Amino acid sequence: MAKANSSMPAVVHYAIGKKAVELREQPIPEILPDQVLLAVQAVGVCGSEVHQYHNTQSWKVNVPVILGHEFCGIVARKGKNVHGFGEGDRVVSETAARICGACPYCLAGEYNLCSKRLGFGVLADGGMAQYVNVPARCLHRLPRKLSFDDAAMTEPCCVAYNAVAVKSHIQPGESVAVMGPGPIGLLCLQMARICGASPLVMLGVAADRPRLELARELGADLTIDVEAENPIERFRAIGDGLGAQVVVDATGHSAALKQALAIVRPAGRITKVGWGPTPLDFSLDPLVQKAVTLQGCFSHNYPIWENVIALLAEGKIRVAPLAGRIAPLKDWQGCIEDMHTRQIVKAVLKPQES
Repeated sequence: MAKANSSMPAVVHYAIGKKAVELREQPIPEILPDQVLLAVQAVGVCGSEVHQYHNTQSWKVNVPVILGHEFCGIVARKGKNVHGFGEGDRVVSETAARICGACPYCLAGEYNLCSKRLGFGVLADGGMAQYVNVPARCLHRLPRKLSFDDAAMTEPCCVAYNAVAVKSHIQPGESVAVMGPGPIGLLCLQMARICGASPLVMLGVAADRPRLELARELGADLTIDVEAENPIERFRAIGDGLGAQVVVDATGHSAALKQALAIVRPAGRITKVGWGPTPLDFSLDPLVQKAVTLQGCFSHNYPIWENVIALLAEGKIRVAPLAGRIAPLKDWQGCIEDMHTRQIVKAVLKPQES
């Protein structure tokens, strides 16, 4: 139980600028009647935090803000209006710290698209701290057999689930190409495998060689280094040679869309889940000529989280191979740098450990 008026260490993004992030002592947050105080047991380091650390993000950030939106833990205290959860419960939290609850999207259960949405770690204080206050509506129970270290990666798994299983509508036997073997790309690969994609192809660059090897371990039938070989020629040698039925762009580079349009088959589908501020510098005529469906995908909602937790608990999604480093909170900077230099795919921080 947190002590009243005590403080805690937290990773704070304190200004808009390169490397304007540091470990600071912060007050343990108070909770509202509909919130719980969560003792954070594990928090994943996301590529978005790498971008915020290097000031290369393409989204608004409310500084100062405590980083971290991929977190799970134990309920330390609950507000008087919280029902269904009690102190000591093992839970994982969604990322929408605030929503309006009244717009058409919220009422339809698509609160991830609410214009008033404030995300943890970006627009509201997040979980890279010993404690975080969380609305009870964000909570999901964790099965005992699901470890906190693995549960900390529930959120990126939900991003992949939404992009692949929900938005891309992948059918068994459809050919799928995933661009970018980062954390989201590798999880999209696994989701496509679960959906029955065949063949399943992962594309990356030379610097991604270790990640491309990991992609093969996680189910890729073929990996392509787009700097060493022509991906269009490779796809002409696959199946009927018409291209991939579905392309998932998880690169975060706008230029990747040009390549996606080249390798997708006529009447195929492209789902863009990677963020990137670089403008396009090419014609979208192939989109028209091929009658391709292009869509974006953002975040997730309650049923997606429940489905992903079930998949994680049964070992259907493998997240441990992505966690190249599990470390105490004080090692946050090294974890971010290791991800930035691609020494590791993903890191998990343990705020309760010294």
